[in-house]
Amino acid sequence: MSLFLCVDCGGTKTAVVICDAAGAIVSRASGGPSNIAYLTPESFVLTVKAAVAAALKIALPPSTNVSLPPVEENPLRAAWFGISGADSPGAIARIASPLSELLGLPLGPKLVIANDTHLLAAPIRMYPDVTHAVAVIAGTGSITVGFGEIGGKIEELGRVGGWGWVLGDEGGGYDVGRETLRQILLANDKASITGVPLPQSILIDRVLERFGAETILDILTGVYLPDPLPGYTIPVDEANENRHMNREKRLSSLSPVVFEAAFKHGDPLALDILKATSGYLVAQIAMLLGDEVASSTRVIKASQSVISFGGSLVGIEAYRRLILDELAQRGHIFKRTIVIDDAAAIGGTALAAAFRA
Repeated sequence: MSLFLCVDCGGTKTAVVICDAAGAIVSRASGGPSNIAYLTPESFVLTVKAAVAAALKIALPPSTNVSLPPVEENPLRAAWFGISGADSPGAIARIASPLSELLGLPLGPKLVIANDTHLLAAPIRMYPDVTHAVAVIAGTGSITVGFGEIGGKIEELGRVGGWGWVLGDEGGGYDVGRETLRQILLANDKASITGVPLPQSILIDRVLERFGAETILDILTGVYLPDPLPGYTIPVDEANENRHMNREKRLSSLSPVVFEAAFKHGDPLALDILKATSGYLVAQIAMLLGDEVASSTRVIKASQSVISFGGSLVGIEAYRRLILDELAQRGHIFKRTIVIDDAAAIGGTALAAAFRA
């Protein structure tokens, strides 16, 4: 049996897909967060091992002994890992050997380990009328990467962002939360000078509720509370869950509130916030397309390319529309646009196809 494994390792979950030689999906499984930037290599491998073992148990006959590393004939012919946080050769090197040993596959064509954006470059091979791809991930975090097909292989040409929540993640969930609090606090500061009360805002009301705050400045207390200790559980009767999260999640968990206020209720403040955060992503994408950079063979032409969106935020059409409309205003109109809500599936199918070629 020849099985092809694709694992999409993200900050929220680990998604595993196994395909057969024809590219048909034969099993799926999921596990906990596996962003390598936030985990030790040992913790990362344990998370991956549990999810992959669960998928293999479904893919293989019931009588098969599922073990990792394999002790008998290896059912896996190849594997492709797209890992959030795998942003440098050093980061990949720390997990390369443990993954190779776990799966019983040698590094190289049979075991590809890359940043999770690489899974979104697979559409280059799906459409004969495109030569390049721009992958845009915006979920909790964000990153934009340009790709081209060179010598039959998909090669990374350039990347912008993906620096993590402390330094960047522009246009992602954390950035939306941070921008929300900044704009609310700035509006409150202006009101303190002018004496004009803040306008009614569903967004402001919801944010106050999330932090259990009576006034806007009370939000600061909730933002800067220390992270809860490891193993801490939120009391069952606690209404204000936000203050029990770690600092990053306190902000990133605000993004659904902002999106609802903007696109369901038309809250002007929420709309302005999302225009600002989507604009940060536009600037990153535009840099891959040549804006504000010197002429280079690595610059991508939108008219010859597919833009692939992945992640919970850019999966929302209204937010995606903000990005595409501003790119169009800058003269960048993509040949094709695709939303990939199942990167592991498209990666597994592409991997099986590559070995058939």
